Amino acid sequence: MITHTTARPSRAKLAAVAVAVLALTVSACGKDNGSGGDAAKLDGITLVHPGKLTTCTHLSYKPFEYKEGAKVVGFDVDLLDLLAKDLGVEQEVISIEWAQVTSGAAYQAKKCDMGMGAMTITPSRQAAIAISEPYMDASQVLLVKKGAPYKSLADLKGKKVGVQADTTGKDYATAAAKKDGFEVVVFNDLALQTNSVKSGRVDAAINDNGALYNFVTANPDTEVATEFDTGEKYGFAAKKGDPSGEKLISKFNELLTKAKSDGTYNTIYKKWFGIEPKK
Repeated sequence: MITHTTARPSRAKLAAVAVAVLALTVSACGKDNGSGGDAAKLDGITLVHPGKLTTCTHLSYKPFEYKEGAKVVGFDVDLLDLLAKDLGVEQEVISIEWAQVTSGAAYQAKKCDMGMGAMTITPSRQAAIAISEPYMDASQVLLVKKGAPYKSLADLKGKKVGVQADTTGKDYATAAAKKDGFEVVVFNDLALQTNSVKSGRVDAAINDNGALYNFVTANPDTEVATEFDTGEKYGFAAKKGDPSGEKLISKFNELLTKAKSDGTYNTIYKKWFGIEPKK
């Protein structure tokens, strides 16, 4: 009679081993499930593209987001890099129609996690998308050729004023046009709008102060004729009502508070605007 010295494992032991293997498999998947960096997963955030924070905007809007070579840089980019770094991922910026960023269509279609673009916080946008705490104050300004005789909107009666589509500047100009009697000409992006002032296609243009003062610095044949105190504030966007979108906004708000307290925000602001922000 042959005696087997190696006993077969019991069914209970096999079951225990199977459970252990399954647990290891699940754990391994959790560390590389394509949802983003470790911090993102720990906070229960699922990113639309594996391992990166994808941000939608409409280029170019200098100095907030624009291309230098193949890389997108700018004030907004640097601020959202704080979030990407905290999540343990890289930020990737894609350029799409601006209306998709402000309406929430881009997040519904899972094109991106966040939206940026010197976006003014408005009640209609707050109804459609999740928006961060304000990160910068803004106003509308009037761009003209240097020496042009337009010091106010009333001086532009019968003239053409360029605006950018889907912006609060367009809303402001459209409302003023009824009173001051000028024609509103809509352009799809900032570059077309501002260069149309230089070429004489329009007599003036209305857009955000940060973008137009930056344009004047690089184009001394233009100037800002006047400012309109519209009391605007910028925010970043994400998908409203979505757990990951809401958590991204919440996390950015925490990082913004920290950046303002430890000087990081002032450093980034001065990098792009040449001065420190008003207190």
